Amino acid sequence: MTNQSTQTEPEQAVAVKRSAGAKGPSKKAQLIKLLSRKSGADAIAISEKFGWQPHTTRAALSGLRKAGFDVAKENTGSGKLTRYRIVGAPNAAAAAEVTDGQ
Repeated sequence: MTNQSTQTEPEQAVAVKRSAGAKGPSKKAQLIKLLSRKSGADAIAISEKFGWQPHTTRAALSGLRKAGFDVAKENTGSGKLTRYRIVGAPNAAAAAEVTDGQ
């Protein structure tokens, strides 16, 4: 049998280099960094930063909770938006793994 690939060898090498290149931080790592700030972030700011719809933002916050992060929900009252903030990470090894983008 022969390889029926449409790419030439140099094109394949370039494709491999691109996929093996350094990637930026994952969205999860970026979200953790955003929520780790002292002021945290509200759901609208998170949605705008990542281009997510509100239900996706809520799901991401739930995913962090399931991963062991202590996500605090702070209502500042009088019509202001609810802010979310990470007040505790599961442990140092898990936090390091997430922020490394793995």
